[in-house]
Amino acid sequence: MQYETLVDVDELAQALSADRSKVLVVDCSFDLADRRAGRRLYEGGHIPGARHADLEEVLSGAKTGTNGRHPLPERDSFARAMRALGAHDDTQVVAYDNAGGMFAARLWWLLRWAGHRAAAVLDGGMAAWRAAGLPVETDEPAPAASGTFSLRDALTRTVSLDTLRASLGSGEYLIMDARAADRFRGENETLDPIGGHIPGARNRFFRDNLTDAGLFRSAEELRRDFEALAGGVPVRQWVNQCGSGVTACHNLLAQAVAGLPGAALYPGSWSEWSAQPGAPVATGPQD
Repeated sequence: MQYETLVDVDELAQALSADRSKVLVVDCSFDLADRRAGRRLYEGGHIPGARHADLEEVLSGAKTGTNGRHPLPERDSFARAMRALGAHDDTQVVAYDNAGGMFAARLWWLLRWAGHRAAAVLDGGMAAWRAAGLPVETDEPAPAASGTFSLRDALTRTVSLDTLRASLGSGEYLIMDARAADRFRGENETLDPIGGHIPGARNRFFRDNLTDAGLFRSAEELRRDFEALAGGVPVRQWVNQCGSGVTACHNLLAQAVAGLPGAALYPGSWSEWSAQPGAPVATGPQD
């Protein structure tokens, strides 16, 4: 069975038992405040056979100072990284992390950007795996034999800074900002030098996609919330952004779970937008 959004811990355990060679489990644990923390978490205990993919080294590209904190990698570079992890075109990839899926969703989106459908996020991540009493190991697996992962037509869409900036005020796009409400308002900004949000954006904190137990909420609940936020604007006009293009992918995953696929990502997000001279900035609650 192919998973394209979420997989729960029982489903993953069964898939690994049935044929581990068909499944690539990737630990995306990370901490924005301590970039070495993800590796430490992985070494402290991970799903057996899982390989680690670092946000900065694998899931992001080169920074220029104005293209955001986590620019997209080059597609060719990403494909090479997936081959190095042992991925083939028919591999079921399952990503998980230590943070409710906020980093795993970035890998999920990148895989779809590369044209790979068999990509899913482990619902509840490492916490759910441990809570289920499933095995954990600390030894890193032997290096993988190189996979045959290839680039195919993208299953996702992006919107560039220039396109988004030129569209302001036109109603062409509905911007959904995945950051916490205080950062959206321009308060308590600790990651980017300027606080605020893109004028006209609406706020949808990515953690609102999760239950108190850290699992994704039901498709029905998610659909209701996103449609209420959109106010009738069609999905094809939605553009998801956040601080650096990472947690926006969590909203895109939640939209897919809700049966609302097809929205775009603004990869540079606020960290790119706020670095542009003269780019308009709004503060306070959404309009």
